[in-house]
Amino acid sequence: MASTSAGVVGVGIIGAGVISTQYLDNLTRFPDVEVRFIADLNLERASTQANTYGIAASGTVDELLARDDIELVVNLTIPAVHTEVGHRIIKAGKHVWSEKPVALDHESAADLLRAAEEAGVRVGCAPDTVLGAGIQTALRLIARGDIGEPLTATTMFHVPGPEAWHPNPDFLFAHGAGPLFDMGPYYVTTLVHVFGAANRVQAVSSQSRATRTIATGTRAGEEFPVEVPTHHAALIEFGPGRSAQSTFSFQHALPRMGFVEINGTDGTISLPDPNTFEGSSQLWRYGDSEPTIIEAEGATYGRGAGIVDMVRSLRRGEPSRAAGALASHVLDVLLGIRDAAESGNAVSITSSATEIPPLPVGWDPAAATF
Repeated sequence: MASTSAGVVGVGIIGAGVISTQYLDNLTRFPDVEVRFIADLNLERASTQANTYGIAASGTVDELLARDDIELVVNLTIPAVHTEVGHRIIKAGKHVWSEKPVALDHESAADLLRAAEEAGVRVGCAPDTVLGAGIQTALRLIARGDIGEPLTATTMFHVPGPEAWHPNPDFLFAHGAGPLFDMGPYYVTTLVHVFGAANRVQAVSSQSRATRTIATGTRAGEEFPVEVPTHHAALIEFGPGRSAQSTFSFQHALPRMGFVEINGTDGTISLPDPNTFEGSSQLWRYGDSEPTIIEAEGATYGRGAGIVDMVRSLRRGEPSRAAGALASHVLDVLLGIRDAAESGNAVSITSSATEIPPLPVGWDPAAATF
C-alpha cells in the first residue's frame, strides 16, 4: 500500500505523449510533488521527456510500478486502456490520477473504484481545470448567492474537429471519445460543481461525415474512419427545477468554445472556458444594461493542480475535489447522454456526487505545504 505519512509525494507518469508536456510543465515546479519516473511503450519518447524536464529516470511501466519511492502514478494513456492501466497501478499499491474519462463504461469505473478502496489507495481524475482561478472565482460567487438560487444552465462546445490541428486524431473519433467523451467532462464536471448530482438526461446525436482527413503533421492528407457521433445535444436534469442544455460538437464550421452560462433566481453569470484555468466571468442582474466583469482570483497554473489537491488531501486525511467518485458520476451522465441519443428515451442517472466546496482564494499549487 502507498504510504501517506508525510513529506513530498513521489510521482510517476505513464504516457509520454502530447498531454504529458502540459502536466510536466507544472508538476516539475509544484514543490509538494516530485516526478521521479516517466514510462511509455516508446522508450525513446519517455527518455526524451525525462531529459527535457530533468527527470532522473525513465523506462517501462513495470520498472515504474516496482519503485518504492513513487506513491502516486499519473495515467496519461489513451482512454481505451485507462482502467487496465489503473488496475495495474492499484495492484502495485499506488494512488492513481487518471486522464479523463476514468473508464469507458459504468461497470469498469465501479470496479476500478472498488479495487482502489480494497487496496487502501485513491483514484483521482481529470479534468482539474475546474480548480483553476477562472471557474473557482465564479463558483465562489454562486456559492455566496450572487445569482440567487442557480436553476438553469446553457453550455456549448462547437468546433469543426480536432483533425485540423492534432497530428494523430484517430482516437478522438473512436469508441470512448468523440466530442461527448473528449470535451464533455469539462462542461459536465463544472455543472456538477454548481448543481450537484444529475438524475436524468435526454439527448439526440448525429454524425456529419463517415471519414475525416488529417490536416497537419507527418500524416497530413491521410483519411481515417469516424466511429462515433460527432454531435450530441442534451438536456441534463439535476433535481426539481434545475437543468442544463448542453451541446458537444465536432461538426460546426463556426467555432463556439467555452460557453457556460448559469442562470439563477436573481441573475445570470457567464463563466470562463472550463477547458482552461483562467478567464473572467460576466455577472448580469435583472435590470442591468451592462454586465459586471469579475476578474479571476487565485492560481492559474494548469494541468496538475488536481494532483496537488489530491496529495495535500491525502496528507490531511481529507476528501480530494477531483475524486474518482465525481469522475465516475460525470461518466454516468455522459453514458446516459449517449444511450438516450441512441434509444430516443430519457435515461435515469443512479449514481451520486457529494457537494464540492469551492477552493479558498489563496489556494496555490505552487506553494510548499509539506
